[in-house]
Amino acid sequence: MAVVWSRLASVVGVVALLAAVLTGTAAGTASAAPLAAPVAAAPNASAGWVCPGTPIPPGYVITLRAPNGCNGAGSWFMRPVQDGIWTCATSPIPPGYVLTLHNATGCSGIDSWFMQLARDGQWTCAGSPITPGYVNTGHNNAGCGNIGSWYTQRVRAGEYMCPYQPVPAGYRTGGYNASMCGGLGGWLLLSA
Repeated sequence: MAVVWSRLASVVGVVALLAAVLTGTAAGTASAAPLAAPVAAAPNASAGWVCPGTPIPPGYVITLRAPNGCNGAGSWFMRPVQDGIWTCATSPIPPGYVLTLHNATGCSGIDSWFMQLARDGQWTCAGSPITPGYVNTGHNNAGCGNIGSWYTQRVRAGEYMCPYQPVPAGYRTGGYNASMCGGLGGWLLLSA
């Protein structure tokens, strides 16, 4: 039964991440606004094990899973986020962070993601948020362990933007080029 729950948790995590990307709920919008500072860890929180359903404070992520914790319901270890950290699929993604690597069984049998601060010229996994001030400009189907990856750059006029993301504030699209973004096509960004 534990194996079934483990596999179910893995599937739910990936589906939730992909649904968030497709609906735009986790990705937010790319914007020309100045970048917000990454969220600091909540001052009254501390690292430790929590049971399912426990709210994870701002600035904290889930990094480990104990399948038999919390009387068999499983438990999660939360700790403050840092640049370059492996997290479980159920972990929140604090503002300013993106997912750059994937391991299908890295969190005690469920998916894990490597989280880093967003920066110009970075490959991110499919399902990663698009940090304000950045756009996806390239795509690789085989990237990030064959789930797909996006090349992310700071938004600027004159670059081609991939589909499936909003046009950043302060910009408009111009010409379309079908060969851009790994063959998905792309729109030229122009100042509004």
